[in-house]
Amino acid sequence: MKQAGFFDVEERLARLSGLGDQLEAFSRTVDFEVFRPELEKALAYSDGSKGGRPPFDPVLMFKILLIQTLNNLSDERTEYLINDRLSFMRFLGLGLSDRVPDAKTVWLFRERLTQAGAIEGLFNRFDTTLRSAGYLPMSGQILDATLVAAPKQRNTNAEKADLRAGRIPEDWQDKRAKLSHKDRHARWTLKFTKAKRQDDGTIPSTDLAIPFFGYKSHISIDRKFRFIRKWKATDAAASDGARLREGLLDKTNTASSVWADTAYRSKANEDFMEKQGFVSKVHRKKPHLKPMPRHIQRSNAGKSVIRSRVEHVFADQKSQTGLFIRVVGITRATMRIGLANIVYNMRRFLFLERLNASA
Repeated sequence: MKQAGFFDVEERLARLSGLGDQLEAFSRTVDFEVFRPELEKALAYSDGSKGGRPPFDPVLMFKILLIQTLNNLSDERTEYLINDRLSFMRFLGLGLSDRVPDAKTVWLFRERLTQAGAIEGLFNRFDTTLRSAGYLPMSGQILDATLVAAPKQRNTNAEKADLRAGRIPEDWQDKRAKLSHKDRHARWTLKFTKAKRQDDGTIPSTDLAIPFFGYKSHISIDRKFRFIRKWKATDAAASDGARLREGLLDKTNTASSVWADTAYRSKANEDFMEKQGFVSKVHRKKPHLKPMPRHIQRSNAGKSVIRSRVEHVFADQKSQTGLFIRVVGITRATMRIGLANIVYNMRRFLFLERLNASA
């Protein structure tokens, strides 16, 4: 085996570029320096006058979080793959001889951003970039929510009752190690899905109810470009409809129409949208114990053509990035979901820019 040289690495990187390196496309299209002010404000590093090893560049560390989110990696796996993959090193601007942040450093960096509540500001920074590039929120907006799984908790009925009441179970209070691994904010809920066709060709009259544990991601996308414009993270048992009145509607959209499924249909929501100047395109519910009127069916079918576009966002996040909550607590889950939303918007930005370039 011959000794590897500098030009061998360059040749391998050129081959990766030819095969379509998504991270290289990110570097060409996204100006990551726009995140620096928000990162430095949240991290509040010292000026170094007291000595010690200087911290890693915050933009480099933020790019590591994006790699981690894009590939659904643990901190340990992230450290290994940065050392192993040339494409990761190129994206981060690291050479073979450069020091690579270890798993603990990645965890501490993300934790500092999480505790500082920086994710909303980082999301808004990139949204500003999208607007500056001409991708304004247009043609109305679409709301929806999806369940995001978290590791299941094995709690007793008494412990569950305490958690629902906002109390820490007595047996946990003196066990810090156990308490740090118990997710007190994730909740169980039922996920309803259509029953499958039986062997004899019949379909059961009732849907299947599957227990689900974790969190819920609520988003609002613009109809024109399908970027996520507003978002919120809650426990899995939280109502979808009530979130509409908690900052999910984007008042900067150039159109006033709002599409959503029947979970968002309520008098409170309809009154709220009317007062705020929005036009409701929310699906109407089937009358209780009565057949759905034909004109309502046709109206809902027309709305579904537009509303279904939001499902593509969730499908992309779960199939491409494997969205999953591997952290503990709503604050950290919010950081995880927020990063997933930023990564989705970046991938969508790359797609639209590529379309515009080929047009």
